[in-house]
Amino acid sequence: MSLPAISPAELARTRARHPEAVAEAAARRRRRALIGPGGRLMIIAADHPARGALAVGGRQLAMANRLDLLTRLCLALEHPGVDGVLATADILDDLLLLGALDDKVALGSMNRGGLAGSAFELDDRFTGYRPVDLQRSGLDGGKLLLRIDYDDPGSLATLHSSARIIDEMAERRLPVFVEPFVSRRTDGRLGNDLSAEAVTTSIAIASGLAGTSAYTWLKVPVTENPDDMERVMAASTLPSVILGGDTQGDQDAAYEKWRGALQLPTVQGLVVGRSLLYPPDDDVAAAVQTAVGLL
Repeated sequence: MSLPAISPAELARTRARHPEAVAEAAARRRRRALIGPGGRLMIIAADHPARGALAVGGRQLAMANRLDLLTRLCLALEHPGVDGVLATADILDDLLLLGALDDKVALGSMNRGGLAGSAFELDDRFTGYRPVDLQRSGLDGGKLLLRIDYDDPGSLATLHSSARIIDEMAERRLPVFVEPFVSRRTDGRLGNDLSAEAVTTSIAIASGLAGTSAYTWLKVPVTENPDDMERVMAASTLPSVILGGDTQGDQDAAYEKWRGALQLPTVQGLVVGRSLLYPPDDDVAAAVQTAVGLL
């Protein structure tokens, strides 16, 4: 795939004058199976901006420039070992208009209402794709974020709505990637507990949601102690992918954690975003190549 020329002016002009072009591009997109011939899944995540999470490491607005983000995404998608992208509709629509999603997996992010740093962060409403939108657009699946704070009533609303969304996805035979965390507030700031006990608990809760788990995948972080991952992942037989998260600049340590987790029997691949799109040396192609090599 050749890297498309990206013109924000042209994208805006198309959207303004021919909004139907998005649906037309989705209809003619060449689709593929979720799991390719290699048997592994490498997805680039770019759904952070819609939740107001624009920072990468010490760069507070790293993901705020849309042209820059699209350029980095197209560069990552150009690698044959990258299977696809996870994003919200605004980004996937741009990529569709650019013709960058042919023969790639396209996953839609569904609940982005828990804005980063907000008082209502854990009442994480489904403000993005609905299952019907994913089906209509011919996308290959969806993703939801499930953060559970035992001290915050907002978590119950998210838990309940997540279960019903999983039901709706299963009715349409669409895979849904559930990203579960046990979360806690410290001095008003929400953080995810990556201890072995907390990650195991979140996996057990997420696995039991809805009336069927037939189309449910798990999107799981590496625990604080990577050596705990084997017993943590034994909590479920659902297919899983390892999420990348922000590496805080220590790419080599992150690669080693992912390498170990990828050896576990239920782990099918990686879903990584900021650490590959915005590596410390800004060499996107090299970061993607290294991550693909882990598979």
